[in-house]
Amino acid sequence: MAFKLGNKPLPGIAHGGKLNKKHGFKIERKKLEDGVLGEAHPGRVVVDKGVEPGSAQERKVISHEAQHVRDMDSGKAAFGDDWVRWEGKTYQRKDGKIKYNGTWNEEGWEGFPWEQSAMKAER
Repeated sequence: MAFKLGNKPLPGIAHGGKLNKKHGFKIERKKLEDGVLGEAHPGRVVVDKGVEPGSAQERKVISHEAQHVRDMDSGKAAFGDDWVRWEGKTYQRKDGKIKYNGTWNEEGWEGFPWEQSAMKAER
């Protein structure tokens, strides 16, 4: 999932795109779509190059996306181009929106349970 709104070491996560054995994923930096600060992929978190390394914003983005990675690793969540699966239930995804409980909401909407899990990890 993308987080909307470094190369400095972050304790216990990763540094310089190297795999951290404790958490089992890499941190990478690249230019992401406008408005996207981070993305979660199996085994890695991508942070937008515009996020200042070592900043509070970077820590928040990594914490958020790391939770999505953990949820994917545990089988609790899965994300595809046209679907999201959470706790065994699949939700349709189209044009930047996800259909949840009969209503289309923008990706990143705080009401999605997978986003609530990731937002809790930010704190």
